[in-house]
Amino acid sequence: MTLKLLVGLGNPGPEYDATRHNAGFWWIDALARRHGAALAPEKGFFGNAAKLRIDGQQVWLLQPMTFMNRSGQAVAALARFYKIAPQEILVVHDELDLLPGQAKLKRGGGHAGHNGLKDIQAQLGSPDFWRLRLGIGHPGIKSEVVHWVLRKPPAAERDAIEAASERALQAVDELVAGQMEQAMRRIHGGKPDTPAARKPAPAAMQLGEG
Repeated sequence: MTLKLLVGLGNPGPEYDATRHNAGFWWIDALARRHGAALAPEKGFFGNAAKLRIDGQQVWLLQPMTFMNRSGQAVAALARFYKIAPQEILVVHDELDLLPGQAKLKRGGGHAGHNGLKDIQAQLGSPDFWRLRLGIGHPGIKSEVVHWVLRKPPAAERDAIEAASERALQAVDELVAGQMEQAMRRIHGGKPDTPAARKPAPAAMQLGEG
């Protein structure tokens, strides 16, 4: 089945533009630039949207402007208006469980605590949409997650995230055509970036830590 709606998740406002949680917005912006499309406010869809053709197929791009935890309001509004089924939707989002530089494509599943996915699932009444998971890494402490996703990544991590995004952009034709196995081969092929500060300490140093 082909894709008809590509959604990038993030938070609106310049203070959030460069934060990890906006990785989905970054991807949609890059795709729009590549196709010469201009995202514009669509009040009825609670977000910025653009319509373009990819390999002959009409596709909507959407960035919900509702803040992350209400993303489903925007996705459901556009999907219902144009009669787009959940399995014809791709949601691009930041993923704590993957390192910067990694990206994974999957269909369905849970929301793993991601408030954007959680609301989309609730508003669509189904988890059966595609997800493009862009790795942002994990702070290692659960209580730090909120601060982590709302902070800007260091330059090396941002470069790694953008490298993973680029692999997915190169797979857009396959994604839209529903050729998911081919798309996965492109998207899953990258190596993660593991900044030196995040690597495990040498064994001798670990033994000396209380």
